[in-house]
Amino acid sequence: MPTPHTPPLAVRRALEKLGDDIFDARKRRKLSAQVVAERAHTSRNTLKRIEEGDPAVSIGIYASVLNALGLLQGVAELADPARDRLGLELTSPSAKRRAGERRGEDR
Repeated sequence: MPTPHTPPLAVRRALEKLGDDIFDARKRRKLSAQVVAERAHTSRNTLKRIEEGDPAVSIGIYASVLNALGLLQGVAELADPARDRLGLELTSPSAKRRAGERRGEDR
């Protein structure tokens, strides 16, 4: 059995917003919960949990629901290295040079 986990407040808020956005997208498309759940190969209860932002629902099910609504395209870009400003800064040659200077290394 998995260890119970309460994510940080920022995570819970982000998932609640995502759930609200999914609910709104479903309503704008005039799709019932049953239809979206069937298209996502999940239950109506799980869809309800997603729309409430439940962090215990797997990311795969969230992605399946987004796909059922035609909104999957942005998921693949979430952690794209090209959009990771901090990661790019940390791996840039100038950042490596600054790190070496702090350790007293000559380059």
